[in-house]
Amino acid sequence: MLSITNNKQTKIKTMKKKILILALVLVGITGFSFAADVPGVNKNVIVSFSREFVNARDVKWESTKNFLKVSFNMDNMVLYAYYSSNGDLLAVSRFITPDQLPIQLITTLKKQYPEYWISDLFEIHAEDGTSYYITLENSLQKKVLKSVDANSWTTFKTEKKED
Repeated sequence: MLSITNNKQTKIKTMKKKILILALVLVGITGFSFAADVPGVNKNVIVSFSREFVNARDVKWESTKNFLKVSFNMDNMVLYAYYSSNGDLLAVSRFITPDQLPIQLITTLKKQYPEYWISDLFEIHAEDGTSYYITLENSLQKKVLKSVDANSWTTFKTEKKED
């Protein structure tokens, strides 16, 4: 009876070891595939990104002439990170809702642009601070406003709509 119990315990320990080894191999493969070569993306950028955004999921890279853009999901948010070709993080942006704006900015919008609706709104965090960009529209024009001080808006761009 005693040898049967020891046999079962030995088999259970062996099975646990196999499961642990399999889990480690799967984690290793996942980590390797994340750090694998991405066409047009310098390894320094990939290393910098993986260090900065450890929990990033659904990572997609885009290479442009002046910077590298990576879109990803993290903490139930879609984020965009921008890197120089040598791996320096330039900025991180995300789309936000109006209630995520600083109170002074939303109050100013309601006072100065009551006849406009919001068609786009995002936040950019860079080394020099946080900026907000908002696109407002009415039947005649589209305005893009920018705020860098979280207190006021400046006109970044204005376009007339075609009839």
